[in-house]
Amino acid sequence: MRSVRAAAVGAVTLSLALAASACGGGSATNGGSDDSPKTLTYWASNQGASVEVDKKVLRPELDKFEKRTGIKVELEVVPWSDLLNRILTATTSGQGPDVLNIGNTWSASLQATGALLPWDAKNLAAIGGKDRFVDSALGSTGARGQDPAAVPLYSMAYALYYNKKMFADAGIAKPPATWAELVADGRKLSKNGTWGLGTEGSNPSENIHHAFVFAKQHGGDFFTADGKADFTNDGAVAGVKQYVDLMAKDRIIAPGNAEYAQNQSVSDFAKGRTAMLLWQSASANLKSQGMSEDAYGIAPVPVRSGTPGTGANVNSMVAGINLAVFKNTDNLSGAKQFVKFMTSDAEQKILNTAYSSIPPVRSAQADAAFNTPANAVLKDTLASSAAALPQVADESQFETAVGTAIKGLFADAAAGRAVTTESVRTALEKAQQQMPAK
Repeated sequence: MRSVRAAAVGAVTLSLALAASACGGGSATNGGSDDSPKTLTYWASNQGASVEVDKKVLRPELDKFEKRTGIKVELEVVPWSDLLNRILTATTSGQGPDVLNIGNTWSASLQATGALLPWDAKNLAAIGGKDRFVDSALGSTGARGQDPAAVPLYSMAYALYYNKKMFADAGIAKPPATWAELVADGRKLSKNGTWGLGTEGSNPSENIHHAFVFAKQHGGDFFTADGKADFTNDGAVAGVKQYVDLMAKDRIIAPGNAEYAQNQSVSDFAKGRTAMLLWQSASANLKSQGMSEDAYGIAPVPVRSGTPGTGANVNSMVAGINLAVFKNTDNLSGAKQFVKFMTSDAEQKILNTAYSSIPPVRSAQADAAFNTPANAVLKDTLASSAAALPQVADESQFETAVGTAIKGLFADAAAGRAVTTESVRTALEKAQQQMPAK
């Protein structure tokens, strides 16, 4: 899932009893049809610096698809603040697109509604087969043991972006590899109106991504092996507290970041107001804000000790965007053709270059454009030290409940109120109480 968005806000309830409703004008009883063979509607997520940037990236490619197939694609770029609730409404109202982008962390939750086309062996064969996609991306396409609810479109990973000049001026020779080093460097850099690190404390999904990694590094998780919410275990509590303490205790994040939810931390980094940024595949976003690639370095997200890897040294969630089809589309054949087009090698190179993401298609990923030093950090992270967020039906409620709880803890930190192990555990306990009963 991409961090340029604000999180979907509000209590989201995904019922397993939801019927797979008609979308794109299709019939709820026919499991998809080809009644409208010459048109498709497509909801794209806001991947670039603005909705207008996305339109400029996507429109030429959609026109190319129309020229090849005769199928016109009606595009709407949906802001992240609206996307999840728009999709949920479409699953029940019958008023939705034929094809859409979903944050990969939502895959299992949306799969549970029954509204999305399952990508079984036959459907995957129509777009070149399952083996075209890298394993880490396929791991975030739905619940284990079920056919994928979507196919990977863009892959991303978190990295540490650091301002080279600010580091040199502070006498810091290399980027921090551990959190202790990051805090020490951050304190050297937090002076004269600048801050060591930026974050989006009011963005629930951004909070979840970091909390997931910090919890993993403390040996914790937010769900048990059988999919039950477990927000108050020691590892989860310690991970959340360490993340919030970057503002509350370590004081390397500006208190004002507690209100950030719309890319402000990226803007601060691009303008030299902060020296470090933890972000997903940020190069295109930084370029759009006028920051030269020569001005910053990219390093793996720190770990508690040692080097990034699996288990307690996980340093990123598997971030990304998946492409899904409502299974009752009026143009099932065209929707499959569109997915095949968007995941073709040629389009994967064009689109992932535009968004500074990594192609989840193996053959496209091998292209020289994705083997720069900057992309090497992201590819290595995805290959060896990233983990998928829990692929459970309640994942979207988890993002809302725990992400909002962390938002409240950042507000406490910004206001000077104590953030303690007890207050973190209490906030997470309240979040767990909001989850559906099992």
